[in-house]
Amino acid sequence: MKTHNNFDGQYEFVGKAKTWSLICIVIGLVAILGGFALGYTERTFANLLLMTYYFAAVCMCGIFFCAVQYAAQAGWSASMIRIPQAFGKVLPIAAISLIIVVIAGFSLTHTVTNEEGKQVVAPYLYKIWAAVGVTDPHSENYNAIIAGKSGYMNKVGFVIRLICFLGSYCIFGRLLAKYSEAEDDLGGMFYYKKSFNMSCLFLVIFGFTTPIYAFDTIMSLEAEWFSTMFGWYNFAAMWVSGLSVITLTLIRLKRIGYFEWVSEDHMHSLTKFIFGFSIFWTYVWFAQFLLIYYANMPEETVYFFKRWEPEFKPWFWINIVINFLTPLLVLMSRDSKRIYRTVEIMCIILIVGHWLDYFMMIMPGTVGPTSSWLTEIGPIEIGVFLGFGGLFTFTAMTALTKFKSLVPKKHPFLQESLHHHI
Repeated sequence: MKTHNNFDGQYEFVGKAKTWSLICIVIGLVAILGGFALGYTERTFANLLLMTYYFAAVCMCGIFFCAVQYAAQAGWSASMIRIPQAFGKVLPIAAISLIIVVIAGFSLTHTVTNEEGKQVVAPYLYKIWAAVGVTDPHSENYNAIIAGKSGYMNKVGFVIRLICFLGSYCIFGRLLAKYSEAEDDLGGMFYYKKSFNMSCLFLVIFGFTTPIYAFDTIMSLEAEWFSTMFGWYNFAAMWVSGLSVITLTLIRLKRIGYFEWVSEDHMHSLTKFIFGFSIFWTYVWFAQFLLIYYANMPEETVYFFKRWEPEFKPWFWINIVINFLTPLLVLMSRDSKRIYRTVEIMCIILIVGHWLDYFMMIMPGTVGPTSSWLTEIGPIEIGVFLGFGGLFTFTAMTALTKFKSLVPKKHPFLQESLHHHI
């Protein structure tokens, strides 16, 4: 097998990875078209929202990872930072996909039976606040709670915020990759300092806007309920799933001969992040659940009541087992963090686990229960997941081929990264 230990070598996206990514994209398209054609329009829209949100989250994590490394002036990650930079370059595609799904979701309508047994016209997504007449006191659809929030929660403001948030993240992702490439061409500290300053600015903006982004895109699906912890819960899910994708990509590329300089010590550092933030995710998840459960206020418990329906309750507990107990038991020891096969399997489990996490955020409040907990996840869910997995792989690996080198050769901390040892 040919190895690529020359820093001047470029990544070539060929072979089975490219073929399978295209096959998965086709499977996803078939699942989406089949869902619409067979009358599962609402379920298909919910899955499209889930996967475009997940797609964007992983890309945003790439930018956030780069920004954290620059702001902390960390050296250990310099030799592998091209992977999260490539993720950041793909965010515009994910952002456009999410915006299209959101706009189509609350613009297209269908007739449904509401909680009072009446036939009403409602959009496929965000039906609680985006339906016609919910803010009109003279309409039979009037909702006093939503009317009180209409100054913030309205279609125009929603789309403007979404475009501004995602657009700003895209700009920062592009700039950080651009500065890194310019640093390779010109050397010196000028572009590293620009990356440092830009990263600090991005982290401030990202920290304030990410909770709002999560409130709008996911929490407003059930707009009568809210949690001030929901934004950080989403951030934790984004960070763990994004780190898992970064780590899995690094292992797979190393296996075919790239990133030969990456060692068990780099893997250990990445896996410590995954382990630590899996615990943080659990803390936020449990704190949100426990406070609402303990208070036992009807307007709060309704959120978890839906998720304790027989059709969702098994997935509710499987979610915490996969995303907390599994990394806790598997990744606690030092040795397990340094075994490539163990880390690879754990990353796959967490990627699927946080898909289930997003599934539990979205499906109970949109599609609602079907006939059985086993049928809640069916061909549409699996097909759309595979489709967007293929789309992400294809676009991210294509972006990685655009770098002249897989290593930022003139990064001031490159030697520290190449000799990283813990």
